[in-house]
Amino acid sequence: MTVRKKKRFIAGATCPQCKAIDTLMLFLENNVEKVECVSCGHQMAQPEPQVAKAVRNSETMIGVFKPE
Repeated sequence: MTVRKKKRFIAGATCPQCKAIDTLMLFLENNVEKVECVSCGHQMAQPEPQVAKAVRNSETMIGVFKPE
């Protein structure tokens, strides 16, 4: 069974990688907002709120470990 994702284009947005205008689409995947450029395939994802709050300005986060 194929799950269709509703994709919306972001008017006036510029891709940070290829600099193309009006090529970014926004969609939800596993309850995470993602943006993808249809021109070059560059992807970005919005971090979860608890991850965004845990980031400190003077450090670089590589990932989040969630033991189960």
